Amino acid sequence: MDYEICLHTDSVFFTKKISRVRRRFREFVWLRQRLRANSMLMTQLPQLPPKNPFFSLNNAQQISERMAGLQSFLEQTLQSPLLLSDSCLHLFLQSQLSIAKMEACAAGRTRYSVAQAVQCCGIRRFLSREALQKDQSVSGDSDSDSCECKDPEWQIQENVALNKASDDHVGTEQEQSICSSS
Repeated sequence: MDYEICLHTDSVFFTKKISRVRRRFREFVWLRQRLRANSMLMTQLPQLPPKNPFFSLNNAQQISERMAGLQSFLEQTLQSPLLLSDSCLHLFLQSQLSIAKMEACAAGRTRYSVAQAVQCCGIRRFLSREALQKDQSVSGDSDSDSCECKDPEWQIQENVALNKASDDHVGTEQEQSICSSS
């Protein structure tokens, strides 16, 4: 199971104001580990919901509880200016990269920067630097891409929405959603 994360923000920390990505629970675990490693000064990081060895996709209560826990984790994370400066957080929230590619990009071991990875959300292949600059200058709107959340209820600024999604039904209608200000 994966979760769709929709982000709407007017924060200066984000260059892309609207994005949508899908992440699995193990990717949330990776993010928390990276945030902990990158923010040694911060003593309290938000907690993730506990991993349940008996988690069932057929148990609506377990799914709802996990989604609420992940939602809370994201909301608390986005309240910290120290965490908002972390490139792994931006890649997690606004790119389609795998864990390995997020790590490589954050460490500067890719041909694209963090900003390019975020800008290319939804684009299968990274464009050359010149093509990316040309594309950005032509559109003039960094928010208009295939990652926009289409639900009109998500008009609250600085909003994170977490939706349950399924691996075998990519692009299905949302079964559950959580939407709150952050």
